Amino acid sequence: MTWISGPLAAFDLETTGTDVENDRIVTAAVVRLEPDGAVSAERTWLLDPGVAIPEQASAIHGISTGHAREHGVPAPSGVEEITQAVAAVLHSGTPLVVMNARYDLSLLDRECRRYGLRSVGERLGIEPSPVIDPLVIDKHVDRYRKGKRALHALCAHYGVSLDDAHDARADAVAAARVVRRMVERHRPVGTMSLTDLHDLQVRAAAAQSASLQAYLRRTADPAAVVEPSWPVIPRSR
Repeated sequence: MTWISGPLAAFDLETTGTDVENDRIVTAAVVRLEPDGAVSAERTWLLDPGVAIPEQASAIHGISTGHAREHGVPAPSGVEEITQAVAAVLHSGTPLVVMNARYDLSLLDRECRRYGLRSVGERLGIEPSPVIDPLVIDKHVDRYRKGKRALHALCAHYGVSLDDAHDARADAVAAARVVRRMVERHRPVGTMSLTDLHDLQVRAAAAQSASLQAYLRRTADPAAVVEPSWPVIPRSR
């Protein structure tokens, strides 16, 4: 029996922007999917991030500053609950699917530090694991496929429905279902131990970052620096 035969959890954030050092959580979801793909448990959050939500971000996830302030929980308590939920999944040994984990888990880490809370890693005593990132794995197993690798593109490629993109719950569910379909096509991924799969992703993410950095230096920005660490980017300051 391998990990793909058991349940998966999935985690997703919608935020004020794409800067893990400075942007804030707006919505979050942690869901549990059974082997048949059914959602058996879920938690969702709407936070008041404590800052204005840029119009560009609101246009993507549909949450305005006014709505978040009126209906969201205060950011410190919301971040604490989200971090508890993520840590509990990993402590149980259930694989946690996070699309582009480097972004979501790093931003959650910075939110914890912003409010003086223990991070996921600090609660576990180790780096967050086992994490399964469909973005990193897809780039590894199908390196030369052309086209985008965003969640909507992976859903289309692997035949997974995504009816409400940029809703944290919908994105989390879709990411977990992509992982199951991905393993059907690339069976060796599903036969690896979770430890070996996690280590593979660390190496693959670093190699993918190095390749992107080399490309950017050739074509766009000679000073480009692409973060190689995965699943959490170390603090820059």
